[in-house]
Amino acid sequence: MSILSIALIAMFVLFLLGLPIYAALTIAASIALLTSDILPLSVIHSSLFDGLNIFPLLAIPCFIVAGGLMERGNITNQIINVVRALVGRLYGGIGITTILACAVFASITGSATSTVAAVGAIMVPAMMRNNYSPRYAGAAAATGGTIGILIPPSNPMILYAIIANVSITGMFSAGFLPGAIMAAALSFTAWLLAKRNGFKADESVESFSLKAFLGICRQSFFSLATVVIVLGSIYSGLATPVEASIVAVLWALFVGFVVNRSLTLRDIYDSLMEGVMLCGAITIIVGASTLFGKILTYEEAPTRLAAFMVSITDNKHFIMLLIVALLYVLGMFMETLATVILVTPVLVPVLAQLDINPIHFGVVMVMANEVGLLTPPMGVNLFVASRLSGVSVERLSISVLPYILAMTLVILLTVFCEPISTIIPTWLGFN
Repeated sequence: MSILSIALIAMFVLFLLGLPIYAALTIAASIALLTSDILPLSVIHSSLFDGLNIFPLLAIPCFIVAGGLMERGNITNQIINVVRALVGRLYGGIGITTILACAVFASITGSATSTVAAVGAIMVPAMMRNNYSPRYAGAAAATGGTIGILIPPSNPMILYAIIANVSITGMFSAGFLPGAIMAAALSFTAWLLAKRNGFKADESVESFSLKAFLGICRQSFFSLATVVIVLGSIYSGLATPVEASIVAVLWALFVGFVVNRSLTLRDIYDSLMEGVMLCGAITIIVGASTLFGKILTYEEAPTRLAAFMVSITDNKHFIMLLIVALLYVLGMFMETLATVILVTPVLVPVLAQLDINPIHFGVVMVMANEVGLLTPPMGVNLFVASRLSGVSVERLSISVLPYILAMTLVILLTVFCEPISTIIPTWLGFN
């Protein structure tokens, strides 16, 4: 039996036993190495350290900390007020506001869970006060939160770029247009559902007035400037993604303390703890996946997978659809970051052989993982939205089906129309 077969069987058994993914990967790889003399045992500790010693990973916990500070520092609420003034008078205006506010908040945190928790905590009660059904409110919040991993700075994109050895800034730029299309598609779906169910406009919002809207923008100037400062520092070349994440933290502290005067020392402590917990989880999983990846590389698993796919078809679009279907299934059982960490090392060599643009594929992978956030039994966003709306996960998973359909159509459009994800990176010189 090959070393790869031993590792895969051990990993599957350990998953069935309920072990955390990092433990299953590390133990399975160690068992495979102990039962063979093909690779030295020193590979275990060197791989684990290599996985921990990746500097760009620092951007992820820092963006999470920044998101926590912005939520607690009243920045999120001000962003919501601006979006509500713009679209609140439409049918389902509060639902559309939820989705668009998630898109804006996503451009600060890069996390789907943080996005749905921060925006949903404000908007779900608002929808229910305006006679929207709890199922509609929960589905809008859960779905809007998925945009958190598509619009930059996206945490899964950072991980993918590190593993696939592509530019993080290039990946960020590739997410803008698909993110805008996805936000528009989800907003249109929210409008259709509201129209069908008779959920009218946000009665607390007056008819749109440019003067009033500009007044709200002026009051929320420092909060809105967060997006420009964070992303502008990256694309202007003034800061790397890691440095920009620090800029986001410092700016959130300034706005929360000095401008809005809403932050407390306890808020800072809670935000830092969120970042520390996520940082620990990610680095352990990356280290374990690096070790497992050594076995995959030795056994030439990516080459074999590429050969198998080409034996089915040489159409790269069809192959990408097969991979999207695989990611849909994996998303039901695995957390997004874990999926990216496990799948990327296997598929990146396949992309090179099939002449698939790695940045284009990275965007499609992240979009497919968005659906995984809405599909049980894993469906992280469903659990957060269920807690906020009081609707069971089972009922909520049915309510998000129209949104999943809309997301799937956008994914198909992106697969077959590559410029959607590559035109901006090409223009900026990353392709």
